[in-house]
Amino acid sequence: MMRLSDLWNQLHQRELVTRNPWTGWNFENGQKTVRRSWTAKELALLASASWHSTSVPEQTFRLVTLIAAYSGMRLGEICTLRTEDIQSVGGIPCFLIRPHSETGWAPKTEAGTRTVPVHSKLIEAGILTLKDTTDGPYLVPGLETSKQGVRGAALGRAFSLLKTRIGLPAEITFHSFRHTVSTQLRNADANIREVWIDRLLGHEATHKSQGTTTYLTSISTANLLQTIEAISYPETVFKKGTI
Repeated sequence: MMRLSDLWNQLHQRELVTRNPWTGWNFENGQKTVRRSWTAKELALLASASWHSTSVPEQTFRLVTLIAAYSGMRLGEICTLRTEDIQSVGGIPCFLIRPHSETGWAPKTEAGTRTVPVHSKLIEAGILTLKDTTDGPYLVPGLETSKQGVRGAALGRAFSLLKTRIGLPAEITFHSFRHTVSTQLRNADANIREVWIDRLLGHEATHKSQGTTTYLTSISTANLLQTIEAISYPETVFKKGTI
């Protein structure tokens, strides 16, 4: 049916028919997989899993995973970070997620351009030292850019193979780190406002009143740091030397 619709579009463009009768129909009848957050048990399983990929170094996989878990950043955002994208903002070390015109990369949405304070656990892991020790322009080493211009595509594929091999369900993907961070922050006991979470994750505000728009642009880095530090995991999940 979907192929018939494509054929009718061609006929319509050639003015052989007056309209496409299939327009507006939805032929998807398969069950959609709803992505969800990680459980502590699943994260521990990931942390203890052996890494078999030959295209991506294990150290790179562990580093990217750790950043995702303590920031909620997307895989593409992490892989395209440059060394100059770690800067001090108001005395607070931050990731700067912003367009890079030289490669044509840009965040998915306008709200995606943002400042994300570096979690204390990432600082303990030595993330700030990468700025001076990594060869090349990118913060995360060991990744190639695909023919389609996507840096980190090989890591995404290797991650999918790993999760299948260790028996993780289809609902768990790399994007599940964003779900986990979002869920943790929205359930945190700390006095964290919804707009702070949206700002941190690069979500569009749920309503775009003038007040909300103005407030979003004036959220202090200190408030964002308070938000990011609310992310936490059991000590058994991210053991030193595993991730």
